[in-house]
Amino acid sequence: MKSGFVSIIGRTNAGKSALVNSLLEEKITLVSHKQNATRRKIKAIVMHKEDQIIFIDTPGLHQSKATLNQMLIESAIKSMGDCDLILFVASVFDDLKNYEEFLALKPKVPHIIILNKVDLTHNDILLKKLNDYAKFSEHFKAIIPYSCKKKSYKKILLDEIVKYLDEHEYFYDPEFLTPSSQKEIYRDFILESIYENLSQELPYCTEVIINKIKEKTKLIIIEAQIITDANSHKAILIGKNGATLNRIGKDARMKITRLAQNKVLLKLYIVVKKNWQKDEDFLKKMLNYEE
Repeated sequence: MKSGFVSIIGRTNAGKSALVNSLLEEKITLVSHKQNATRRKIKAIVMHKEDQIIFIDTPGLHQSKATLNQMLIESAIKSMGDCDLILFVASVFDDLKNYEEFLALKPKVPHIIILNKVDLTHNDILLKKLNDYAKFSEHFKAIIPYSCKKKSYKKILLDEIVKYLDEHEYFYDPEFLTPSSQKEIYRDFILESIYENLSQELPYCTEVIINKIKEKTKLIIIEAQIITDANSHKAILIGKNGATLNRIGKDARMKITRLAQNKVLLKLYIVVKKNWQKDEDFLKKMLNYEE
């Protein structure tokens, strides 16, 4: 048997989290069309025949001087050295600038390019993009088209990944979907619901803390805080007669219920913490940041 770790790297909105969920065939990671949605590294365990692949979903690579974004970028770059293989994910519509910037980071482990979202384009565009990447062929081990919706080339991708893993006993119980904690996953489901229900900028001013999870036979009780940075944002999060907060809670509860296969009682509270995005100690705790 083989077992190893694979970091998923790429710009924001390349479809990294959607790729993880697609390969796992279960939703455990936050997916959003908004940029920089992924804040924490989430691991997903995929069994492929007798081999175990542990995928690490990472924050997107991007340019920013903001404290929060700098820490997200550092987290992604660090994960490039803590794995056996890198999947560089790029939309089939992207130019090659992001890949060139990735190569400039001088990754120390082999990498495979995943051309994502191929279901949204035509074969002639795909073939042209494959030809564009061909000039970098000395750097990558393989380039594989992929569609998260149709799961095209899934077996080909997993077969290719296993080639670069060492023979090793399983790192985790093969029955597990993820070694990441319930708190991490449920927290991101709530954050995803905030992204889905609020305006373009407000989600970036919010974070989520799970205070308590209590599991009963037929019910999971979750108490969580939504952290925001201003009273005006708190009012928007609540909405008229609590409508927005109720909508966020309903969406998050459905996501958690689907994964947990149990009824969920979700209690959400909103707390104002000014300038939380510049508080390094708070951010390190929230992002599970490792020096």
